[in-house]
Amino acid sequence: MSDVKTILSINPGSTSTKIAVYEGAREVFKSNVEHPAEELAKYPTAASQYDMRKQALLDALEKAGVSVDRLDAIAARGGSLPPVKGGAYLVNTRMIDRLMNRPTSEHACNVAAVIGFELGEGLGIPAYIYDAICTDELTDIAKVTGNPAVPRLCLFHALNSRAQARRAAEKIGIAYGKANIIVAHLGGGITISLHSQGQVVDIVSDDEGPFSPERAGRLHCRSLIELCYSGEYSHLTMRKMQRGQGGLVALLGTNSAIEVERRIAAGDAKAELVYRAMAYQIAKGVGDLATVVAGKVDAIVLTGGVAYSTLLTGWIAERIQFIAPVEVLPGENELESLALGVLRVLNGEEVAHDYDLP
Repeated sequence: MSDVKTILSINPGSTSTKIAVYEGAREVFKSNVEHPAEELAKYPTAASQYDMRKQALLDALEKAGVSVDRLDAIAARGGSLPPVKGGAYLVNTRMIDRLMNRPTSEHACNVAAVIGFELGEGLGIPAYIYDAICTDELTDIAKVTGNPAVPRLCLFHALNSRAQARRAAEKIGIAYGKANIIVAHLGGGITISLHSQGQVVDIVSDDEGPFSPERAGRLHCRSLIELCYSGEYSHLTMRKMQRGQGGLVALLGTNSAIEVERRIAAGDAKAELVYRAMAYQIAKGVGDLATVVAGKVDAIVLTGGVAYSTLLTGWIAERIQFIAPVEVLPGENELESLALGVLRVLNGEEVAHDYDLP
């Protein structure tokens, strides 16, 4: 009998549910199950999508001839829980209750653990979440702000960022738990995280750092307050201007890095200025976090979908390579990151936490 573990990864997104099956570290099946807008419109909350998404997942596996009976464990994307530690958590009824009835925010991935738990119960196998979106390992000093009514929140691309930090540590021959690595996740939103001795001790979130394809990023506070109270914009409009309709969307009318590069190649001076400014601000964010460890950085990683842009990553690297070697590891790799995290638990390399928060 083979010792290779078979793991199902589940990652629901706003308009699709991504799934994959891994035998050890090898991907043997992958599917992106699309959910039409008219179908999603029937469900008022993420929790109410549970049955629909679970059935769509099972249908995709059956269509591909993948039997769930072969699974050893399920790796689900961690949803909107109160802050948790990094790493793996065994999914239990307390977690399910929180995600279904009292999530901290509405997010499609809230149902991932629920689907995983129900499937696992029927198969007699464990379900885990790994590096949830609510992962918080910030040091006390990193959480202090000058306004106690506005605490710092730890919101970053935890799953992919840690996975790529581990990969970079392996490439440079330093154990992840002994390295200082800065990871810039470049996607629709951009977050930057400092991984020091195996913990994410500080971050630059997508609303306190560089602008991105869809986020406005850090803005002048007084001007933003004046804009909020100008009477010209509603609360919802202001939120959209900051997240979803900010950044490249506001400045150039597109969230596509490919389109921006096409314009630059055609001689569009404004597109080049804006794109260079985004690279400039990303580099500043990396520099901010380098000071936390007094410049003792072993590697800097540029990852996420926008990291496929060699033009952008080249401009960023020019400004930060004096700090540490720069590794470009493009893509989001979330399904793989989930599976590899759970595989470490199954192989005894990590111990899963028990979820017991109220």
